[in-house]
Amino acid sequence: MGRQLKLGAVLMGAGGPGQHDVWRHPEIPGDASVDIRWYIARARQAEDALFDLVFIVDSQFITPDSPPHYLNRLEPLTLLSAVAVSTTHIGLVGTLTTSYNTPFNLARRLASLDLISGGRAGWNVVATGDGGTAANYSRDEHYDYPSRYGRALESVQVCQGLWNSYEEDAFPRDPETGVFVDPTRQHRLDHVGEHFHVRGPLNIVRSPQGQPVIFQAGDSDEGRDLGAAVGEGIFTHSATVEQGVAFARDIRSRARAKGRNPDEIVIMPGITPVIADTDAEARAIEQDTRLNKDFAKTLAQFGRPFGWHDFSRYDLDAPFPELGDLGNDSFRTQADRIKQVARAEGLTLRETVHRFSTSTPAPFVGSPATVADRIQEWFEAGALDGLNVHVTVPSEFARFTGEVLPILRDRGVVRSSYEATTLRGNLGLPIPRNTHAVARERAENTARERASVRVPA
Repeated sequence: MGRQLKLGAVLMGAGGPGQHDVWRHPEIPGDASVDIRWYIARARQAEDALFDLVFIVDSQFITPDSPPHYLNRLEPLTLLSAVAVSTTHIGLVGTLTTSYNTPFNLARRLASLDLISGGRAGWNVVATGDGGTAANYSRDEHYDYPSRYGRALESVQVCQGLWNSYEEDAFPRDPETGVFVDPTRQHRLDHVGEHFHVRGPLNIVRSPQGQPVIFQAGDSDEGRDLGAAVGEGIFTHSATVEQGVAFARDIRSRARAKGRNPDEIVIMPGITPVIADTDAEARAIEQDTRLNKDFAKTLAQFGRPFGWHDFSRYDLDAPFPELGDLGNDSFRTQADRIKQVARAEGLTLRETVHRFSTSTPAPFVGSPATVADRIQEWFEAGALDGLNVHVTVPSEFARFTGEVLPILRDRGVVRSSYEATTLRGNLGLPIPRNTHAVARERAENTARERASVRVPA
């Protein structure tokens, strides 16, 4: 079987950034973001369509201006554990920050989800951008950029080390001999690093997929380097196929330079498809959604990359304000880009807000055939390996699964059945070997080779 498109469903409940009024739709309960029945129904909808995964985003700092889904939502791993027992094949990927968690806790919680689900867990690794989160964790200041990404890399490495605590045959559980565990197959980590000291071992066995799949999203140099170093799945966004191709090439080049196999990385940009009977109808729906947003809410949301800076204090029709290094410890890449474009083009604040909050016409908009053609074009060009489809209104998602995917399935672009019961298996990713088992095999092989050498008399 040739290369096939991978599919993720991003479950946004009552509506995320730029979707402040989604909760008013008659198909969406106002409490969708805390209603486990809503998540289970959407996950089953995605599983019926043979999606690879559902993805739960997260953050831990809010203001009154945050989107509805951010104001009131379930913790990702608690949510996904409930979804796990109501599904059978679909992967379960949750966002957990390395800035405000410790590796042992992360490793244990993720390994638990992986066992509960039979090997379907994934971790979206984030270095928290919302500086206000610090105050929720007894810190006076947010971590600076180098510390955030240093902690992120070390956290993943520690978690992966802890997931190797037990070899596959560590638990004989033999009632005849009374041997429950083989202590030679249990291993301490004894990690001492720049940010963490972790002894181990982790008190949980490996799952059928070895360890959770690592996902990462970040467009800064630091973010791309982190993704290239540890990411097996990369979440991103590209406005054009050319941007997508350039991003994919950059990530794979960085991964190759780090000694990784670039073919073992799945790049999945997020999309919000708009599907109608005709291209013209779909474009009209998209334009109405793009242009008819509450500007006051959009202006408040615009402040997030700058640490939720209040832009309502400025004259909207004056030149974009001089902000200095504001945003350096938040979402720096996004903040710098906004400042650079506003300065270079002489934009007013109002024009800048419209430029960055009202997206240009999206590529995946049109009739089912048009959207299928566009997806196939991007896929075959190498701009993506899969898609993360944002899910809010169930009937709109159903148009994608029921009208677009059958076209792609007929063309052999998407699967007709699941290949495996684990997330790694369905994504085509290898199971990481247990490092201690590998070392043991090498030592045993070396001993056998030495024993077979006859020393001359």
